[in-house]
Parts: sequence; structure tokens; C-alpha cells
Amino acid sequence: MRDTSGSTIGDLAAAANVSVETIRFYQRKGLVPEPTRAYGQIRRYGASDVARVKFVKSAQRLGFSLEEVAALLRLDDGTHCDEARVMAEQKLADVRSKLRDLRRIESVLKTLVADCCSSRGTVTCPLISALHSQ
Repeated sequence: MRDTSGSTIGDLAAAANVSVETIRFYQRKGLVPEPTRAYGQIRRYGASDVARVKFVKSAQRLGFSLEEVAALLRLDDGTHCDEARVMAEQKLADVRSKLRDLRRIESVLKTLVADCCSSRGTVTCPLISALHSQ
């Protein structure tokens, strides 16, 4: 008798809102286990696989790399909250640093754009000139 319980990889991808290739990529990276299959049958995935893929995508949206996601998954037994918090604190520090950089970039670009608008009739564009002098 053929086992028809569980979902196909296509069903898993649709439920997690990712592509089949994303599932396969996560499997190659060791983030999502590849279920075994009996000879002549297709692999079947369950609700825990959907939850795991969604976890990976959620962590990525927060800026965690796949290596960091793998580390978080290893901590996912309910006893490593302090270690997960340290990882989140490090990610938060990285985000804050990037925000500072982006604010600086915004300020410089704002000034350069204003300079472009105020220097009508000159031959040299202030923006291009400023970039040359950097």
C-alpha cells in the first residue's frame, strides 16, 4: 500500500510561500531535513517542515545570514534562550551600525542633491565633482 500522508515538495513550497528551489537550497545547506522515501515513492513533508521553512525565512527577513539561522535552529530546544538573545543583541548592534551609515549617506546625498539644484549655469556638476574628489 502506498503512503499518501504528508505534502509534496511543491505543497511545502506553496505553504511556506517559497519556491521549490528554495526548499532544495535549504536542504543542501542543512536547514531543512530531506525526508526519506521508500523505493518508488515521493518524499513527503509535514507541518513541522512548513514551520521550519517559515522560521528560516523570518530569520532572514530580520537580517540573519543562513549560517546564523543554522545556529538559531540548533538552539531551538527551549533551553538556550540566553544564547539566542546574545545572537539577537549582536544582530541589533549590526543593524544600528548600518542605520548610522545609511543616515550619513542620506545626509551627504541630500547635500549633493541640493548643490545640484542650486548651481544652475555652471559647467561642472557639483555631484559629479564631489564624487571625483572623494
